[in-house]
Amino acid sequence: MENLSKQSVLAVAEIELVYKSMVKPSQRPQLRSTPEMYEMLLANWDLNKIEFIEQFKVIFLSRSLRVLGMYEMSTGGTAGTVVDIKLLFISALKINAHFIVVSHNHPSGNFTPSNADKKLTQKIKQAGCILDIHLLDHIIITQEGYFSFTDEGML
Repeated sequence: MENLSKQSVLAVAEIELVYKSMVKPSQRPQLRSTPEMYEMLLANWDLNKIEFIEQFKVIFLSRSLRVLGMYEMSTGGTAGTVVDIKLLFISALKINAHFIVVSHNHPSGNFTPSNADKKLTQKIKQAGCILDIHLLDHIIITQEGYFSFTDEGML
């Protein structure tokens, strides 16, 4: 490393931000309601795991609420999963999202948010405010229905 020139060190540290979509903006689904968000989530969830292990996913949306992408943030065990908020917002910034919808399942089938769910939601909301990436909702899903923080006035 001692023999590297200043120019080669800078080349090693170069960062490139690229987002390549295969779908035209007008062809992307638009999510305007919680039921639409739930349908999108359920359609992209592995139903073999929904009642088995907890997973956390994020939908990234444009200013016009068009889906830019979905990311599976983490997969945990039967009673929880870990969410790295830094990685969540790295992804949101890279895809140039204006809104996010976060979601996780409760394998137990219980819709009620835990205290940890509530704290995580507030941390994500606060981080998003700083970055101008707005948390539209946190949806807890099961195969039979959902709990929406927004619909329940908790966001």
